[in-house]
Amino acid sequence: MARHRILIVEDSPTMRQLLVFALKRLKDVEIIEAQDGMDGLRKVSSDHFDLALVDINMPVMDGLKLISLIRGEDNLKDMPIIVITTEGAREDRERALALGANEYLTKPIQANKVLRVAQGLLKAE
Repeated sequence: MARHRILIVEDSPTMRQLLVFALKRLKDVEIIEAQDGMDGLRKVSSDHFDLALVDINMPVMDGLKLISLIRGEDNLKDMPIIVITTEGAREDRERALALGANEYLTKPIQANKVLRVAQGLLKAE
């Protein structure tokens, strides 16, 4: 059985693939993908995840709304969240962190950096 379950919420299939590829290097992980904020919310509400990677700019529900909804749930408020976004402005970063994101990574994403940050948050080896 997987030791860690990771949810990737990202509307770009290419970006999801890249993140899955990076995170597969962790030992004993199961990675679940969601294609927008609503899909992500459905999955995170009905299942247990140890970490979520969330894009900000998505159709249906954006990542910031998703983060605030996740943080509003008692059983989810401690789940680490990494924001993955093209928005590099300081105010975007501050808003995401204020809403409860643990880390904020801007695209283009480097696989090694994603891996390092995920390992740190999962306290994984």
